[in-house]
Amino acid sequence: MTILVKNEADIIEDNIRYHAAQGVQCFAVMDNASDDGTREILEVLKSEFDLHVIDQPDQNYQQARWMTELAEYCRTELKADLVISNDADEFWQAEEAESLQDYLHYTDSVVTVRRYNMALDYSVLSKGYHYSHASLRVKNPILYDSSAQINETAVAMLLVKISPKTIVNPYGLIRLKGGNHRAKHVWKLMNARNEPGISVHHYPIRNYAQFERNIQNRKRLLETTNAKMGDHYRRWVRMLNEGTLEDEFKRFILNQQEIDTLLKLGVLEHKKLSITNS
Repeated sequence: MTILVKNEADIIEDNIRYHAAQGVQCFAVMDNASDDGTREILEVLKSEFDLHVIDQPDQNYQQARWMTELAEYCRTELKADLVISNDADEFWQAEEAESLQDYLHYTDSVVTVRRYNMALDYSVLSKGYHYSHASLRVKNPILYDSSAQINETAVAMLLVKISPKTIVNPYGLIRLKGGNHRAKHVWKLMNARNEPGISVHHYPIRNYAQFERNIQNRKRLLETTNAKMGDHYRRWVRMLNEGTLEDEFKRFILNQQEIDTLLKLGVLEHKKLSITNS
């Protein structure tokens, strides 16, 4: 598993421990100049797991290139058969097996799996809340268009459609694209496939402080680099500048009536992972 991290101290240890239990044998983590303790946590975890840390101090946010480089590192240095391209806020689950490996084969080229946002209820505001308490995932997202996602206040951003993720064979890989949602591969036309037995649970918003720090970093990237990122980040940077980001966070939170309606309509479903609360 490869992970690109930037200030993920609240979640990176949970991520490593969870995926080791899910059958991931080795981790290659690129740290992009974290200053919140993430790098120190990784150093401690190296004594317990087969974990390799690559420092990337550049501040130009070349996600696709860096993740492709990590996959190449896994091929040349770690002799990996398959590489799961992950983010720190994503947890990959084998739906009906003990290990992710049960759904994979070394001859796979590109395996695409579905990713689900985890929704928030009012428990997010309670003392002692941990992101792993989230128990509602977005099963059938709302298909807002790009303009609405950027400009319309009432859009429920955690309910939007999000891209899938990929597992790649590093032999024959040409490059990963975007947020590791797609891959260009020599053998893709021959044996690329979707795998419904694996799902990715995405916890992008864990509390307001974490959300605000993330958007402050995205603002810096947009102002100082040519970094590419989704429309939702441009929306949130604009709200940060306008002083309305906390109002947006409050809109993420669903009350019980809204939850009941969305469950009835099939937009949400109950699903909770067992994640270690470090």
